[in-house]
Amino acid sequence: MTETAKLLYTARTHTNGGRHDGMSRSSDGRLDVKLSPPGGAGIGTNPEQLFAAGWSACFEGAMELAARKRKVMLPRKSAIDAEIDLVLDEGAYSLRARLNVSLPGLDPEIARGIIDEAHQTCPYSKAVRGNIDVTIALI
Repeated sequence: MTETAKLLYTARTHTNGGRHDGMSRSSDGRLDVKLSPPGGAGIGTNPEQLFAAGWSACFEGAMELAARKRKVMLPRKSAIDAEIDLVLDEGAYSLRARLNVSLPGLDPEIARGIIDEAHQTCPYSKAVRGNIDVTIALI
């Protein structure tokens, strides 16, 4: 970070038990979830679902900024279906991601430009760039 960087927000959570019947709670109490392994019999969510929700919400915000720069309104029914895969390859775990973006009614070339710019500016996209396989599709 540069000297001129301005801290905007710090999310704080407390997690115990991990993905095996654990729990996570935010310091402000707005997030309070039970955790379970992916595909397991537990009743909680899992880190991959939480990551998918966070990234897709952040990505939509980045698309709004990109659209505004182009003086374009995002369609009211725009949506992102995020898929995060937990992969086991030769004994090592990793993630793989797909963001399927729907921008109904927008010219495909304009939509693709908005998506591409959002992928360059979204903090989640920046965080994973070069670390996991990411596919972003306009559907």
